Amino acid sequence: MQENDLILYTTSDGQAQFVLRELGGQLWLTQAEIAELYQTTVSNINKHIKAILAEAELDERATIEYYSIVQNEGGREVSRQIAHYSLPMIIAVGYRVRSTRGTQFRQWATRTLGEYLQKGFAIDDERLKNPPVGTVAAPDYFDELLERIRDIRASERRMYLRVQEIFALAADYQSSIKETNLFFSQMQNKLHFAVSGKTAAELIYERADADLPQMGLTHTATPQRVYQKDVKVAKNYLNEQEIKELNRIVTMWLDFAEDQAARKKQVFLRDWTEKLDQFLQFNDREVLQGAGKISKKQAEAKALAEYERFQTAVREIREQQGAHDIAELLGYEKSVSK
Repeated sequence: MQENDLILYTTSDGQAQFVLRELGGQLWLTQAEIAELYQTTVSNINKHIKAILAEAELDERATIEYYSIVQNEGGREVSRQIAHYSLPMIIAVGYRVRSTRGTQFRQWATRTLGEYLQKGFAIDDERLKNPPVGTVAAPDYFDELLERIRDIRASERRMYLRVQEIFALAADYQSSIKETNLFFSQMQNKLHFAVSGKTAAELIYERADADLPQMGLTHTATPQRVYQKDVKVAKNYLNEQEIKELNRIVTMWLDFAEDQAARKKQVFLRDWTEKLDQFLQFNDREVLQGAGKISKKQAEAKALAEYERFQTAVREIREQQGAHDIAELLGYEKSVSK
């Protein structure tokens, strides 16, 4: 097994870590390399692989590839097609093999899966703190992690809860859902306008279109399916670039607001709107003046009308496909009965 492939090592505190050094798209190991990884015999690895495939735990076509390997046989270099196994197979074997390394792997897997189930995430802190440098070929997913965190922070529910907490620290704050909702709506409009030049209502009203794929939506709660709740969310109509810009702005704004709160700065309710405008101006973003040209009621009415039209078209397509399938089936039955 190459030094930059897959290794198990034990940290100073005695906890085993399962570390992927380099993927290069995917990782493939031979039975001999898997045996080396888990410190067991090739025959043992072969037995477990056969059992995994026999039980249909993994698909053979997706987990086995044959690569040409040049090896020395009796003083001659001979090229042979050797079976290589994918990462899912390597992991599946790790759950079955009985060896010290196999036990270490299962301990690591249990700890990592437990953290994921409990917290909703599992992160290798040390790997992210120490990125690959120089000629090391290991991939670095730090930027992807940041992008996903920004997207989570900018989600409507998460942002609303954070704004509610910060808003409550205002010197003249009185618990009022109506007041919080009003500020949140104003803030959303300003942020949407900063990245798209349109308020939330204008985005929905102008981009909801039954004639477009997915009704013009770039995101839905269920992939490839459009539900009524999806069409009333402005963020669902933003394109990829607008989403990235919105996520960055929201992250910076929340960091700024949290810093104000953490330093016990006395801020009144009216100040938050002014501070948001100042923040956007500082970042060279266009600041929304007023409430926009389209009301929330108008936007939702337009979106729901387009949704009905879209659903009607989808039903017609499904009915036509169903009729076509039935006709094909009847034709097949007739040909068989002759």
